[in-house]
Amino acid sequence: FSSRYRYCRMLEEGSFRGRTADFFFMFLFGGLILTAVGLFVNLAFLGQAFTIMLVYVWSRRNPYVRMSFFGFFTFQAPYLPWVLLGFSLLLGNAIIVDILGIVVGHTYYFLEDVFPRRDGGLKLLRTPQFLKSLLDPVENDDNDEDAGRDVDENERPGGFDWGNNRADAAQDRDDDDNQ
Repeated sequence: FSSRYRYCRMLEEGSFRGRTADFFFMFLFGGLILTAVGLFVNLAFLGQAFTIMLVYVWSRRNPYVRMSFFGFFTFQAPYLPWVLLGFSLLLGNAIIVDILGIVVGHTYYFLEDVFPRRDGGLKLLRTPQFLKSLLDPVENDDNDEDAGRDVDENERPGGFDWGNNRADAAQDRDDDDNQ
């Protein structure tokens, strides 16, 4: 459970920052594909496969992150799903669940990040607009007290007056002080 939370949080705070609907759509895509395939291969518990799917997507989107496995050896993040698969194999667990998670994670990653950037590629996975309107934050916050109000130049935060000549800016300040 903790690894699912950890990679889910890193995905949400990283590549899905401000895109809650896209994040939910990834969950929906992964859950539906895993459930459909799980019915055909007679797998009832797909939590591990879903976790591996999240790990796969995170690891492919963070290729330069250095990882350590129990302090024994270090590797780049894209190898993490394969290291976890090998660890499952060493523990004697059924690796079909891990392979299923890797396949679904790769399918999502390929359709979302790789195929649209290829020559002649197109974006096949599109988050439905009703999910975006339901889950994504609104661009203009009407609850903001300063929204639509012109802020006086003296009220704005900041330092040096970059647009003006230094001597002119100093002279203007001296003129303001003398008034």
